Amino acid sequence: MRPLLICDCDEVLLHMVRHFGDWVGEAHDMDFTVGSPEIWGSMRRRSTGETPAREEMWALLGGFFPDEMRRQTLVPHAAEALADLGEQADIVVLTNIANECHGPRGDQLARFGIDARVVCNSGGKGGPVARLVAEYGATVAVFVDDLPVHHESVATHAPGVHRLHMVSEPELAPHIAPAPHAHARIDDWRDARAWIAARFDGGTPAAT
Repeated sequence: MRPLLICDCDEVLLHMVRHFGDWVGEAHDMDFTVGSPEIWGSMRRRSTGETPAREEMWALLGGFFPDEMRRQTLVPHAAEALADLGEQADIVVLTNIANECHGPRGDQLARFGIDARVVCNSGGKGGPVARLVAEYGATVAVFVDDLPVHHESVATHAPGVHRLHMVSEPELAPHIAPAPHAHARIDDWRDARAWIAARFDGGTPAAT
């Protein structure tokens, strides 16, 4: 069986927070601090300096996806890395985004030259990762995500999957500590490609 790469999208393949910040500034008169590890604490109303309630922030994210996704830009070297890895492995983009954004996300990735299956998800990614590994019958699989909580979830539900923590936004990365449940932290796709390929070449699941 071919190896399997399960990869997040936002802040791994595509930049998101910097463009979301531009949009809330233009459309909602809010300042956005890219360096904050919590998106809810990153916004301030320019008129009052107050942080919007979480319910409003979720609504703002819903306004960004899918209508403003065109703003997003490709992370350097991501497309080349996936094209190279795709010669030996199956690739799935597992993205926490509403189901109605499935088509727009696939089209968005295709415009950047990324041809991969897209799976939409809500909540922890451990269960979906375990199901994908079983579906593909992969002996060796690698999971890449920017959020530590998802690495913890995968460590619980699919402990044999190699886990790579990546935060590709350079203004955000220094503020995010390495995920304790990931096997490695690499924020550049040139080095990440080599690390992932080495796991595939090894041909064995992660130690549990």
